[in-house]
Amino acid sequence: MSKILIRGAKVLGGEQRDVLIDGETIEAVGQGLTAEGAEVVEAAGKVLLPGLVDLHTHLREPGREDSETVLTGTRAAASGGYTTVFAMANTFPVADTAGVVEQVWRLGTESGYCDVRPIGAVTVGLEGAKLAELGAMHESAAGVTVFSDDGKCVHDAVIMRRALEYVKAFDGVVAQHAQEPRLTEGAQMNEGVVSAELGLGGWPAVAEESIIARDVLLAEHVGSRVHICHLSTAGSVEIVRWAKSRGIQVTAEVTPHHLLLTDELVRSYNPVYKVNPPLRTERDVMALREALADGTIDIVATDHAPHPHEDKDCEWAAAAMGMVGLETALSVVQETMVDTGLLDWAGVADRMSVKPAQIGQAAGQGRPVSAGEPANLTLVDTEYRGRVDPAGFASRSRNTPYEGRELPGRVTHTWLRGKATLVDGKLT
Repeated sequence: MSKILIRGAKVLGGEQRDVLIDGETIEAVGQGLTAEGAEVVEAAGKVLLPGLVDLHTHLREPGREDSETVLTGTRAAASGGYTTVFAMANTFPVADTAGVVEQVWRLGTESGYCDVRPIGAVTVGLEGAKLAELGAMHESAAGVTVFSDDGKCVHDAVIMRRALEYVKAFDGVVAQHAQEPRLTEGAQMNEGVVSAELGLGGWPAVAEESIIARDVLLAEHVGSRVHICHLSTAGSVEIVRWAKSRGIQVTAEVTPHHLLLTDELVRSYNPVYKVNPPLRTERDVMALREALADGTIDIVATDHAPHPHEDKDCEWAAAAMGMVGLETALSVVQETMVDTGLLDWAGVADRMSVKPAQIGQAAGQGRPVSAGEPANLTLVDTEYRGRVDPAGFASRSRNTPYEGRELPGRVTHTWLRGKATLVDGKLT
């Protein structure tokens, strides 16, 4: 690889610096750097971040390649500034064996656009009845460290306890989709004023909060790590805050869409707003932003959930749940957290790169932008504003809730171990 000189970038939003990449590594960071024969990227005014890490991505392959493939999903990731994604297990077949997680891992390696770390299922077939091959998946070439039945809750407390005990042996983590199934039967949206007025089945906050409360107590009892997927309510924030005050090993994520959108949008009956967990109230949104700012919520994760056109362009009740998010996540975080003064760019790097890499044990990712570190980097034009056009997405799916909406910021360059995967907003 040739040398690359990124000139005049604001590292983590701070003072302008030059960053010299040599091969896979950052060789130097400073001012007035030169390098004979280096490719020069003029970055004055742009913000340079460590490559983003998404702990919650659905790549759909194997089994639902009509929605997404590992290749198209990782291209979408690179477009959004990501250098690592963790691929959820709800594929067909389910990623509940060493063979399936190794398949996903190899497809990610072949794509070359970002690292793919498979997440293994907690239970066989996501059925919640029997533990999957957790140890075999961890010992496989994929080196699985995160396990989740996302899309379904590990609702049996005994199974959840056993999973926490099992992964403790290799410092793994169980990522819980917190949804008490009996409390959400027939649910179509957040339970509240809007659901009552529309006559749609309500999804109560307590369905999420009760599972989180149970699982942080189980994690405390076992002395293991638990991670809460897509936390969405003000009450959930308070439970996680209480658990952390007790020293319980709990981490939590929030999605970009739960930081911006509310259940008022469901009045349009547009299925693009149908998601699991559902869009909540303005009060919840404000609580989530504050919790992300103060560290109660550790990270932002996209829950990138691609669906083919026919699964979303239908009546509300029949529509699939989920939104694509990899290519818009950083813009939404800038809109809701940076432009509101709740986080600076160093805080964004912490929530979208450093901490997700730590939680998922993604070696070489989420590292400082300094000499000797791997050259996993994202360059952002934070002054840009533009309307979201899903026709230009790299993802195979187009189910974004932001179509036509003006959002700030645009990723212009992404480097994976010194290799440019995105240049001037175009995939290489």
